This record gives sequence, C-alpha cells and structure tokens, in this order.
Amino acid sequence: MAENKIPTELSQNIENFDAQNLKHAETDEKNPLPSKEVVEQEKQEVALRESIEGFEKKKLHRANTVEKNPLPDAESLQEVKDHEGRLQEITNFPKDQLKHAETQEKTSLPDPGVINVEKTIQNIEHFDKAQLRHTETEEKNPLPDKATIEQEKRLSQTS
Repeated sequence: MAENKIPTELSQNIENFDAQNLKHAETDEKNPLPSKEVVEQEKQEVALRESIEGFEKKKLHRANTVEKNPLPDAESLQEVKDHEGRLQEITNFPKDQLKHAETQEKTSLPDPGVINVEKTIQNIEHFDKAQLRHTETEEKNPLPDKATIEQEKRLSQTS
C-alpha cells in the first residue's frame, strides 16, 4: 500500500486545481454516424438484393420468338441482278478488241535548283550550333589607324 500512495506535492496540486484555467477545445469525431440519406439508401439496397435473391422463376411466362426475315421487293432484286450483270460483263470482256494506246508520262519533279534550295533550307533549320568550335579571328589586312588616314589625306592634297 505504501507503493500506491501519491506524493504529497502531487496530491496538493490536484486538490488546489482551478478548472477555469482550462481552455475550451472542440472535439473532432473520427467515426461519425451515417446520415439519414445514407441509411435510407442502404435499406433500399438491401431490399433490392433480397427481392433479387428471392425471385421465383416459376412466375415467368414462356415467350415464343418469331423471326421475321422479309423478302426483298422487286426493285431491290432488279438492282442486284443489274449489278451482277455488270460484273459479268467486265470479267468476260474480250481483251483482244482493245486498241494499243501510247501514254505520255509527264514528270512533275522540281528542277535540281529548287531541290538544292530546299535542301539548304532544311540544313539551316536543322543545324546544330553545339557542333561549332570556338575560333580566334586574325586580321590579315588591318585597317589603318586615324593618324595614317590623316597623313594620306595631306599627301593626296599636296600632290
């Protein structure tokens, strides 16, 4: 029993506790009850399942199916006969009655100049700048400086 005793300091804190120091807290329900609509929907679902499971096949009546395959009318029969006749004429046509004809083939290919221009444009469009290397330019024919230009002007004016 001596082990279960609360220390005196702790027991005094419990006795002197002021409940007004507590802050108000809202509780959040983690498992709320279903709404009225959800309960009603579940009842309808259960009733539907029970009616399907308890359905009696003996209440059904036998129904005989009648397959109707209407015969084609005279107009559609005539169209089929005409079509078959045309096909027969085409397949049995005597090819020896045909005359030889020369066909002229026109080339519609563009001339080589246009092809080269198109290839150049495609090469420009698909050019990869990453393949270029850095180069330093070296002037082989440097421009004269300002003093040289002035000297040449004076010489040309005196002569």
